[in-house]
Amino acid sequence: MGVITRIAGPVVNAKGMRGSKMYDVVKVGNEKLVGEIIELNNDVATIQVYEETSGLKPGENVESTGKPLSVELGPGLIGKIFDGIQRPLEMIKNETGDFISRGTSVNPVDRKKKWHFIPKVKMHDIIKKGEIIGTVPETPVVEHRIVSDYDGKIVEIVKEDDYSVEDKIVKVETENGVKEICMFQTWPVRMPRPFVKKFDPAVPLITGQRVLDTFFPIGKGGTAGIPGGFGTGKTVVLQLIAKWSDADIIVYVGCGERGNEMADVLREFPELVDPRTNEPIMNRTILIANTSNMPVAAREASIYTGITLAEYYRDMGYDVALMADSTSRWAEALREISGRLEEMPGEEGYPAYLASRLAGFYERTGYVQTIGDRKASISVIGAVSPPGSDFSEPVTQNTLRIVKVFWALDPDLADRRHFPSVNWLKSYSLYMHNVKKWYHENIGSEWLNMREKAMAILQKESELQEIIQLVGPDALPPKDQMVLESAKMLREDFLQQNAYHEVDTYCPSKKQYEMLEMILRLHDLTQDKIKKGASPEKLKKMECREDISGMATIPNEKFEEEFEKISKGMENDIRKVT
Repeated sequence: MGVITRIAGPVVNAKGMRGSKMYDVVKVGNEKLVGEIIELNNDVATIQVYEETSGLKPGENVESTGKPLSVELGPGLIGKIFDGIQRPLEMIKNETGDFISRGTSVNPVDRKKKWHFIPKVKMHDIIKKGEIIGTVPETPVVEHRIVSDYDGKIVEIVKEDDYSVEDKIVKVETENGVKEICMFQTWPVRMPRPFVKKFDPAVPLITGQRVLDTFFPIGKGGTAGIPGGFGTGKTVVLQLIAKWSDADIIVYVGCGERGNEMADVLREFPELVDPRTNEPIMNRTILIANTSNMPVAAREASIYTGITLAEYYRDMGYDVALMADSTSRWAEALREISGRLEEMPGEEGYPAYLASRLAGFYERTGYVQTIGDRKASISVIGAVSPPGSDFSEPVTQNTLRIVKVFWALDPDLADRRHFPSVNWLKSYSLYMHNVKKWYHENIGSEWLNMREKAMAILQKESELQEIIQLVGPDALPPKDQMVLESAKMLREDFLQQNAYHEVDTYCPSKKQYEMLEMILRLHDLTQDKIKKGASPEKLKKMECREDISGMATIPNEKFEEEFEKISKGMENDIRKVT
């Protein structure tokens, strides 16, 4: 038991803390606010408090729990909404009303609820660490897999029935005696969960967004950064990926975002239906809501809470996608705590260890072989909020050194209402060749060639812009005029996508491939006609152009037959032009 000696915002000093350890969780003051020791000097502990400290006084007691900041793991996490330190918001609302009372403590995993346990091993079976010993149907689409923590022999196992998370379901005879296993465990959030081996991602994370999947794909187990200033659409892109990506589990972390943005997520996700399973999307989603009016220290905890929950489901064999919105707010929390600790500041006041903290977070991603010999992945997509869209600021630059996919959001595109406002000339993906084989085998053999050809057309358009500003588009040679038309079609009919349209919000990979193929075939046909002396004006007025502009909104279940009609119409139109 220690005593508070100094309070500076979310940072509290307490003396008499001899015997405590770094990162131990403590209960601060008379209201027992949750805090974490971040510095120790003899018996003086520096504590970052995860709740509002107003009204706290020197002389109040500080009690160490002797345990690090940990999350509770077990059935019942999917579909829940937690705050940054894994307090279930719905249960807290039932206890304290619409606002969280300070010092409130509720178990994240319900101890009383019964879950239907189905054993997967038998008496006297020899099991290894990481082996699945039983399953629980957590939601209609997620099978919760109970994994053994020990090597040994099964000496007792319960029959199939309903049990609480604390009931002992298996006893294992190990070298160190008989060990009991239940459906519940805790894990320190700052300690990565172990795995056997990490591989290069080889399968893309399909998001349903054309500019991302076709032009700048991310592999399952990969990392991506989405930097963009205010109003460029970061949150909408993250929400679209959370809604439509083909990950098995989604962990969405709202880290210091404005309350109205998290309110959108909390309102929409329970009502949305997953197109793959026809079940509510919340049946495979965990939300961590840490908004900008919550104490800054809790922002740091929310990131680690999210990645630990993601690792837990990865160890069961699931592909997990984590959305962090936004890592800039997390970095601001680091900057504030560092300033309160009077540490030597780095660039723009951020702590000198900003890069290593960011790297440590992104390092916990990957496509791995788990301890139970399953292949699974965690993909992390982190939004970055550079002030004034200045990509030279420290958080963006340090993120770019770590992540392998860069989706640069452009305020000029956003101003023109072009969404997703991903700038195709500034963005890149280093997973192109990793996922090439998958695309060629599952989508189309010309995927990479078509993508490079489309990029070349868009690059050529950018080069022609300077000439157009001087002499106007009509002064260009006919060949270049048709390049501009093709680039316009790529921009408006392919790269642009309506997030709120019932069809266009999600575009399957095969449809993306055929849309791009159609636009590029029209480009080749018009270039051939230009060589034969055809008029650019006549080519621009062909009826098929209107059909191609409507491809995105053709229902996904019948696009193939409709595209065939458009293709025939395009060939007829081309033949008529002289």
